[in-house]
Amino acid sequence: EVMLVESGGGLVHSGGSLRLSCAASGFTFSSYAMNWVRQGPGKGLEWVSALNSEGDSTNYADSVKGRFTISRDNAKKTVYLLMDSLKPEDTAVYYCNARFVRASSVYEYWGQGTQVTVSS
Repeated sequence: EVMLVESGGGLVHSGGSLRLSCAASGFTFSSYAMNWVRQGPGKGLEWVSALNSEGDSTNYADSVKGRFTISRDNAKKTVYLLMDSLKPEDTAVYYCNARFVRASSVYEYWGQGTQVTVSS
């Protein structure tokens, strides 16, 4: 059974930090690119960050660049999102996403999400 389980969310004051984790099982984690995606209250999904399967290429949304850091440990089958200098507008449910593309096929999995609330 494929599972992505996020953890580490919570309530933090503006300027604070949190580290989210996403533990994977049931698929070849090391072959998948990983993403963090968030959904703020009353908003649509917003892509936050991406990391390739090898862990040596990252991308960030402009809204989090310089404040968030994505990383992965393929031995532990876990991806992380370190969030520093948090702002109230970072309040959202954060989801991890695993994605693998081969030819015309896309394999994609989602976690259940973890709530991050930043108070002003």
